Amino acid sequence: MAKLIVAGAAGRMGRTLTSLIVQQSSHTLAGALEAKGVKALGSDAGEIAGVGAIGVRITDDYTAIARPDTVTLDFTNATASLEHLAIAAGNGAAIVIGSTGFTPDMEARARELAPRTRTLIAPNMSVGINVLMKLVAEAAALLSGFDAEVLEIHHRTKVDAPSGTALALGRAIAAARGQDFQAAGIFGREGITGVRPPDQIGVLALRGGDAVGDHTVIFCGQGERLELIHRTQSREALASGALRAATWLESRPPGLYSIRDVLGL
Repeated sequence: MAKLIVAGAAGRMGRTLTSLIVQQSSHTLAGALEAKGVKALGSDAGEIAGVGAIGVRITDDYTAIARPDTVTLDFTNATASLEHLAIAAGNGAAIVIGSTGFTPDMEARARELAPRTRTLIAPNMSVGINVLMKLVAEAAALLSGFDAEVLEIHHRTKVDAPSGTALALGRAIAAARGQDFQAAGIFGREGITGVRPPDQIGVLALRGGDAVGDHTVIFCGQGERLELIHRTQSREALASGALRAATWLESRPPGLYSIRDVLGL
């Protein structure tokens, strides 16, 4: 039985994760974490998640609960996740990170810390979106003469744009075509932009309402267009993927893994 810690336990993803963990006999909630000053500190994590008391209090002391026999599920934010990764690495605890918004410097620091323990980092934990990643890479290689565009929409409270998943899709297209995504990517257009360069990869972010996350990759050719679409209808898709990742990661040696390792893609 995997012993799990939920970081950001009072947030939307944290509550979803807690609810699923309680419902499944293959996992147990060993700890719940929140940032200092959060109102839910000291509360029962089950009650915060709406599943009733489970005897696990929400704490702000990650060092005290991150043990070698635990796996942390972290969907907080880039800054907090990097702090948690440093503690997990020091304590020998496994950690699954689904946060996005990492700067290049933060990504470099994460790559430095991750191999010191069992670490899995993925911009999107859903099975469907990772299958989409594989399909997009294959399509990008086969449709080398087609213009590639990525469109994503998320809820109005998401703080980073484009989404980590949209960026990962852009990088998958670039890699399949032997391009440098940093040079080829463009994030929105305005004014007299001129003719579209053939090697450009457009990424556009939309924000509104309570959209959990939709991603569309469009390959535009002469007289035809191919669209690959994934729509996340519930955060349970992300949470289920994270639980699957945690179970897989528990028995792995130290190293940095991705959700594609879990799925064998």
